[in-house]
Amino acid sequence: MGSVGFIGGKFLPLHQGHVYAITQAACRCDELYVVLSHSPTRDQKLCEEAGIKPIPYEVRLRWLSTLAKDMENVRVLAVEDRADSDESYDWEAGAADIKRKIGKKIDLVFSSESGYDPIFRRLYPEAEHIILDESRSQVPISATQIRSEGIYAHWQHIPTVVQPYFVKKVVVVGTESCGKSTMTRYLAKMYNTVFVEEYGRTICEEVGGCDTILTPEYFPHIAYGHKMKEYEALQKANKLLFIDTEAIVTQFYSELYTGQTFPVLDQIAEVQAYDLWLFMEPDVAWVDDGLRVHGEEQVRWNNHEKLRQMLDERGITYVTLRGNYAERLQGAMQHVDQLLKTTSQRAGIGLD
Repeated sequence: MGSVGFIGGKFLPLHQGHVYAITQAACRCDELYVVLSHSPTRDQKLCEEAGIKPIPYEVRLRWLSTLAKDMENVRVLAVEDRADSDESYDWEAGAADIKRKIGKKIDLVFSSESGYDPIFRRLYPEAEHIILDESRSQVPISATQIRSEGIYAHWQHIPTVVQPYFVKKVVVVGTESCGKSTMTRYLAKMYNTVFVEEYGRTICEEVGGCDTILTPEYFPHIAYGHKMKEYEALQKANKLLFIDTEAIVTQFYSELYTGQTFPVLDQIAEVQAYDLWLFMEPDVAWVDDGLRVHGEEQVRWNNHEKLRQMLDERGITYVTLRGNYAERLQGAMQHVDQLLKTTSQRAGIGLD
């Protein structure tokens, strides 16, 4: 029978220091259990104090499972401890729960703190305590530091399986020929990240047009396809993801082109979540690209007002951008910078 080890933590959030320790521990035993210790009250409180969005234990469990899926000797477990704070954690009860969950004799206990020696000797008398990178010289980071100084300040220490959870999503909306696509691409370039093209436009290019050609069944397909593109781009995004159009605009175009609305588009609109909405006014020159058909000035503004009404009815808070392309880009960047700055300030740091 091979050696059994365990390493535990809150992983709030999981960072490269944890990854280093888990990987090193996995090399030192035949079977390693990574134990996620979670408490709804304590963990919620820690996130609130740090000004970051709550990180449910299921999300952290997913991070760990994704990390360990190709580590053949690693198993991930979750143990609820119900502590109100780190200070009130019941080590005795925790150890009993961990032993029960693992269900095997524990030979090795891994941590990064020599201060745990006395308590581990008492609670796991048959196990050897192995300390990994106590000085944090290999990966100079801790979850406490990340929570106090901000996720973005330590983005390089956030594993790729974790980063998508903290990416800020910026959606650009508007009617025909208002500069959405250009704005989305340019912002992605400026912030060194990826963007999501308007999937409806991709479909229109495939079939050679939009008006009268796109029959009603296309529009739910467009919304589903667009959401999948968002999901894929989120995995590659660098702090920010810029998105051209969403479900409300798809519903707008469905009404415009077919006279029909779809409950499923409203349902998608209800559950989608964006951190910043940029609403483009149609005050730039209309460009006939072969797909657009509503270029008359009054029609453009009527459509704009219709879309604005749809956003207002759903309680969407948006920023309106107007002016030439340079003015719009400058305005958009100010709001994006503010989004990042506000997030960082909530975590107790400023942006230089």
